[in-house]
Amino acid sequence: MPQENGGSLRNTLNEHLTEHSRLLSRPFYNADGQPLYEDSRKWVRWPSETAHVTYQVLASNYVNVLLVFVPLGIIAGAVGWSPTAIFVLNFLAIIPLAALLSFATEELSVKLGQTLGGLLNATFGNAVELIVSIVALKNGEIRIVQSSMLGSILSNILLVLGCCFLAGGLRYHEQSFNETVASTMSSLMAVSSASLIIPATLYAVMKGSAASDEKEDNILVLSHGTAIILLIIYVLYLIFQLRTHTDLFEEEQRAEDGEGGNKQQEPEILSPPAAGVALVVITVCVAICAEYLVDSIDSIVATAHISKTFIGLILLPIVGNAAEHVTAVVVAMKDKMDLAIGVAIGSSMQIALLVTPFLVILGWIMGQKMTLHFETFETVVFFLSVLITNYLIQDGKSNFLEGAMLIGMYAVIALAFLVYPDEASSVGAKIWPF
Repeated sequence: MPQENGGSLRNTLNEHLTEHSRLLSRPFYNADGQPLYEDSRKWVRWPSETAHVTYQVLASNYVNVLLVFVPLGIIAGAVGWSPTAIFVLNFLAIIPLAALLSFATEELSVKLGQTLGGLLNATFGNAVELIVSIVALKNGEIRIVQSSMLGSILSNILLVLGCCFLAGGLRYHEQSFNETVASTMSSLMAVSSASLIIPATLYAVMKGSAASDEKEDNILVLSHGTAIILLIIYVLYLIFQLRTHTDLFEEEQRAEDGEGGNKQQEPEILSPPAAGVALVVITVCVAICAEYLVDSIDSIVATAHISKTFIGLILLPIVGNAAEHVTAVVVAMKDKMDLAIGVAIGSSMQIALLVTPFLVILGWIMGQKMTLHFETFETVVFFLSVLITNYLIQDGKSNFLEGAMLIGMYAVIALAFLVYPDEASSVGAKIWPF
């Protein structure tokens, strides 16, 4: 008899849920975000599920409140508002789009496994910087492309890593991380810095010994060959990390998966097809906003009296790396320094060994003279930044003072590029003592 009463009560509850759900035309969800029942009517179920998933995606990050600037930025560019308004609105619009792009990439990589997931993250991890740079490259803005690539690297290895060391150091007396992984990444960064020093040195050596056109052709040949070599090195690093020497990265993987060594199961928000569609839509939105953003830079330089180098080196990296900055600091405060190192230095390494060489090759295809010959001052700053970072992480330990030093170094560099005029680029070779 109790069993019959229990069954009757359950049936009554189900009928009650069904009745009210049809009136409200939306499903009821439990604590895990799963629907309590499935409505057989597709025209009711699909819009309701779409609305629920959209809400979960938008609620995944506080920065998504800035999505209101996406339509505003596109309207400003299409209607032809003032260049300042177009730049500011699209600048703010790309920040949440970068966060959503990272979110969709993580959702899609869950189903693909470690190898394909790693390749996917390598491809889309710096997608915003890549899209903005491709738009600038198409418009012939070589200085913007070069400075934005260098700025993204400096932002990650100095500002992001410094914030991680500082935030974690204020909470813990001292933090440790995988010294072998950090050493491997820092060695690759040293190789990438050498790939910029060599073209600058060659250009200085050829000064006076060859015609201007011949020097540019030689630098182009060197840059194209070096870009191909750097891409090969990056592919070998992926094989090293995901295939042949996975044991060196086990500690980092365990930290990501949880204390028990098994990945904590979280309810998936986006299915692989939905994540793929989201990636396409977000990428298109980023491309549109980046087009308007880059087109307004010349007017901003003329009216605000700041150099293109400062915009590309300081401002644009803030847009593309905002989501990664927050992620790295949060995991550092949880004492997961391997993840923080992976986000900060790993992202810089991707830009140096993957994105920048790819843009050189793409410029080759598009007929744009994109080279690895950066300006003298930029090359020296990059070399010193990599040198300082490698010195601070070589012991596998960090504290708040090291973080303060990295942030201070970044502040000095930002101040230097604020007063650095674009006209200095044309005379940079004259003061280089080679």
